[in-house]
Amino acid sequence: MAFDQLLAERVRAALGGARGVEEKRMFGGLTFMVRGKMCVSVGKDRVMCRIDPVVHDEALQHEGSRTVTMKGREYRGYVYVETRAVGTKRDLDYWIGLALDYNKKAKKPDEEEMN
Repeated sequence: MAFDQLLAERVRAALGGARGVEEKRMFGGLTFMVRGKMCVSVGKDRVMCRIDPVVHDEALQHEGSRTVTMKGREYRGYVYVETRAVGTKRDLDYWIGLALDYNKKAKKPDEEEMN
C-alpha cells in the first residue's frame, strides 16, 4: 500500500523537534519511530497514532478517529485518524502531541511482556 506523501511530510515537520526520530517502512506505510518506539505511522488515507490507553476513549471523541482493529482484535492505545480529520496544523499537532506524550512512557517492544 502506498502512503500519503504529503501527510508524511506534515508528520515529519510536526515531529521536527523530537529527539531520536527514525523512519521505517512498515504497517503498509511509513512509520516514525521515536527513541526506538513506534509513535506515528502514515498510511494511504490516515495516520495511526500510538497513544496512552488511559486517554484512548477521550481521544476517540474526535471526529475521524477509530480504534485500530486487526484480525478482529481491538488495540487500545492505537488509533487510526483519517487524513481529513488532521487537515489543519492544530488538528495534526493534537494527535502528534498525544503520541509524543505517550512515547515518553511507552516501553520498547523488547521491554514489553510477550503473551
